[in-house]
Amino acid sequence: MNTKINFAGIEMKNPVTVASGTFGYGREFSDFFDLSKLGGIITKGTSLKPRSGNKPPRVCETASGMLNSIGLQNPGVEYFAQNDLPFLRKFDTAVIVNACGSSIDEYVELCKVLNTLDIDGVELNLSCPNVKAGCMAFGNTYEGVKEVTSQVRKVLDKPLIVKLTPNVTNIAEIAKAVEDAGADGVSLINTLLGMKIDIHKRKPVLANNTGGLSGPAIKPVAVRMVYQVAQAVNIPIIGMGGIVNGEDAIEFMLAGAKAVSIGAGNFIKPTTSIETISQIEDYMKKYNIQDINEIIGKVEMN
Repeated sequence: MNTKINFAGIEMKNPVTVASGTFGYGREFSDFFDLSKLGGIITKGTSLKPRSGNKPPRVCETASGMLNSIGLQNPGVEYFAQNDLPFLRKFDTAVIVNACGSSIDEYVELCKVLNTLDIDGVELNLSCPNVKAGCMAFGNTYEGVKEVTSQVRKVLDKPLIVKLTPNVTNIAEIAKAVEDAGADGVSLINTLLGMKIDIHKRKPVLANNTGGLSGPAIKPVAVRMVYQVAQAVNIPIIGMGGIVNGEDAIEFMLAGAKAVSIGAGNFIKPTTSIETISQIEDYMKKYNIQDINEIIGKVEMN
């Protein structure tokens, strides 16, 4: 069986990656399994300068999911290049850096730096709902997405993937902006904006009041959006949102995703991603599928 895919020029041994913000830079998870087994690692959101993130509490559980409002806390690209990237390069897996910024100029300057590093691609974060400037502020209109993406495209030679927010009216239109601006792929979905209230204190549980909802609760929304985007663009899709096993991953691929990302599932069980890889192989054996690429977008609509 062939489980290899080529995603926008990035060679992966299988279609399973880990979603930005749920896997750090891989160190903690390397205690549980060999990171080389993954198709790719998408790093925690990385900015030009260090960010302290939002004040706590920043995470809470919800029914079949979780809310987070971390606020893109990270040590900055210089620290990443000196400390985290050498560690990641010990493993035989694709390394894709999630890039975040507060302005177009910041995205551009960051991607100039990333263009010089030994990484396989960049995932442009235009979708985080937990920061006051940048990210989703650019990612909720066709014009905003196209402007940021096109400016980054001018300075980045590496494969460029743009991560989309589901908090929009027309996800297909936003994805088309990514394609029109010259990006090589899209990833979706990021978290859905949500809130949880402590009924005894009569206050939101999160210090930031709202946060991003992830986990199994959002999977049907994510599958629907991946399907819609697959009908609208010709660039490949990384599908994510509530994937916790191989069946979930196959569902996204049938809807049109070429690769998938495990997010909140990493918190539920640290080995979810490699178990998903094994379960995809089991599915292929069961249905005599010789090449994983054969199932991409092959859902038969009613």
